[in-house]
Amino acid sequence: MDAIDVAILRELQADGRLSNQDLAARVGLSPSPCLRRVRALERAGVITGYRAVLDPAAVGRGFEVFVAAILLRAEADAITRFEQALLAIDEVVEARRMIGSPDYLLRVVVADLADYERLYSARLATLPGVERVATQLAMKVVKADRGLPVRLHRDGAGRS
Repeated sequence: MDAIDVAILRELQADGRLSNQDLAARVGLSPSPCLRRVRALERAGVITGYRAVLDPAAVGRGFEVFVAAILLRAEADAITRFEQALLAIDEVVEARRMIGSPDYLLRVVVADLADYERLYSARLATLPGVERVATQLAMKVVKADRGLPVRLHRDGAGRS
């Protein structure tokens, strides 16, 4: 990647709805070469998709919690069963397997506290292989996900 590719990535992360014409103008290219570069970044797997970022409250998901899950045993079969069960819970919008404790950190979005209590009792507390789940509530978002830091390094390769 060169400086123009890095600029394209920054612009698309800031506004994925930019027209090719506007993107080209922002990165200093004409539209055809800009589109070729975007397509090349997509084919290379650098750009993996596009999506709308929604206001959680506007879609009835304004209550967000983080859930730490500890498994009884970290055996392959237990891990597979737990992870498969997580995939079936729409309210779990992100799940990460951790090194150390907890075994998993989940980001869960629901309507409100009562909705979370129902989800917790019916689904989260009954996940297969779970020893314990602990819920944490963030007081405020200090820094929201705005994309990955992308910059050009001295060797000319685009990296974070």
